[in-house]
Amino acid sequence: MARCLGLLVLLLLQLLLRSPRSVARNRCVDAAEACTADVRCQRLRTQYVAQCLGAAASGGCPQVRCRRALRRFFARGPPALTHALLFCPCASPACAERRRQTFVPACAFSGPGSAPPSCLAPLDTCEHSRVCRPRLLAFQASCAPVPSTPDGCPRDQAPRCLRAYAGLVGTAVTPNYVDNVSARVAPWCHCGVSGNRREECEAFRGLFTRNHCLDGAIQAFDSVWPLVLQDQPNSLQDLEHSLLQVSSADRPLEGCSVLTLLLVLALQPQL
Repeated sequence: MARCLGLLVLLLLQLLLRSPRSVARNRCVDAAEACTADVRCQRLRTQYVAQCLGAAASGGCPQVRCRRALRRFFARGPPALTHALLFCPCASPACAERRRQTFVPACAFSGPGSAPPSCLAPLDTCEHSRVCRPRLLAFQASCAPVPSTPDGCPRDQAPRCLRAYAGLVGTAVTPNYVDNVSARVAPWCHCGVSGNRREECEAFRGLFTRNHCLDGAIQAFDSVWPLVLQDQPNSLQDLEHSLLQVSSADRPLEGCSVLTLLLVLALQPQL
């Protein structure tokens, strides 16, 4: 009788796990768990969280140290895991907000004031930085549209574009997601007060806000979701394995009531 009830429970759970609600997983949670399971990824992530969040909680934000730790994370961490944290595809505001908060933007992304500065300020800082300038140039080259291709974006451009974008995180022009309802990105700045350099300012901000190759690369990350994350334990597969073990046992339905047998037979076509 116990085996029969176990089979019925497994069938019910399997039917539940196949429902659309259960399929909608939070990919950013998956990415965080995969990073935690990797020693190097977890160590580097802990370091930047300690710099960006720990000190901020105590009353200050050491942005220089925070950004340095972030650059180290993306430079030395396993690319499949670091990129999964940064570009995890989302279908809900909760997931998108987690993605937006990935690298403690209160310290690493925004400045001390409540209003963003003119984009000319971080741009000028970047152009005089040995760390930032080559990364910005690499981003421009890697994510720029190419007129000779049908949609303006070469087929092999997306991975290079995402690597170059990740390279900007932790620099003076650190970009981030602008909200939790889209995958739009931008640096923390505007071009409202840029005087006679307005065109230069808009061109710089447009590298992020009007770049359909960058948008396409971020959106396409779902199709190349790292295999290391696809290999994470799958509760549905585990359940199917358990169900197979129970149903293939010798005399699995011995002692079952007629009602239980009917329920089992009725549920099986749904699985």
